[in-house]
Amino acid sequence: MKELIGTGVALITPFTTNFEVDVEGLKRIVNYQIDNGIDYLVVLGTTGESVTLSEKEKQLVIDTIIEVNERRLPLVLGIGGNNTKEVVNEITTRDLSAFSAVLSVSPAYNKPTQEGIYQHFSAIAKVAPKPVILYNVPGRTASNMLPETVIRLANDFPNIVAIKEAAGDMVQAMRMISGTPDDFLVISGDDMIALPMTLAGGAGVISVIGEGFPKEFAKMIRFGLERKVEEAYEIHYKIAPCTDHIFAEGNPAGIKAVFSKLGLCGDTVRLPLVGVGDALRREIDTFVANF
Repeated sequence: MKELIGTGVALITPFTTNFEVDVEGLKRIVNYQIDNGIDYLVVLGTTGESVTLSEKEKQLVIDTIIEVNERRLPLVLGIGGNNTKEVVNEITTRDLSAFSAVLSVSPAYNKPTQEGIYQHFSAIAKVAPKPVILYNVPGRTASNMLPETVIRLANDFPNIVAIKEAAGDMVQAMRMISGTPDDFLVISGDDMIALPMTLAGGAGVISVIGEGFPKEFAKMIRFGLERKVEEAYEIHYKIAPCTDHIFAEGNPAGIKAVFSKLGLCGDTVRLPLVGVGDALRREIDTFVANF
């Protein structure tokens, strides 16, 4: 899965002020990624507010991105949840012909054991018509997929090809990198440690901040993969303040504020999420204006 090495971005779903999907804004955002060196696009992940989209809206987002992308970049589709049967059903019934892989998050809220997590992804791997990327984000799911479980899944199922690792734990990430097969990709899901994870042997990042500053962030990850450490860290520390800003009051409210300042789309989010406060907005606007 060499097409997943580098910088992927977790695309937002822009909304109009009356909370409908902003198709034209989505088109601008996709082109902005393509024109500025992003390597692949992740569709309908957490950042895309997929949990508050109807099935019809999800299909609209998928169709719009496929149309604009025109097969220029690989696409990854987010299909996950805490009901294994429903996830399996969606993976086996949705048209995945335009996608290179499926990104599936570990079950949230019901807090399965490590064996439960293993069996969940085992059921997915047995039916998935496309390669599967695991997604570990304990800050959202309330359960951590341990390296031992990831290593077991990577060895038992050749079509489980990667993990988006977003526990924010470098030691855990390094254990995954060292313990999985050589062709298994450990992809950072945490923007602040994306560079050190890449330098430690990771395959790059699926980023949120990267879609706001795609040219610079993708260049940083390329430098990391090429082991150009000083050049990479120069970009990292330039972007880092805004990385803190965009997550300070929740994702994707922060990155939508960046896009609003860039003039690509509005900053509307759907309840139960709310937009960033005035003070944080000023900080984000100032950073973008001076970047």
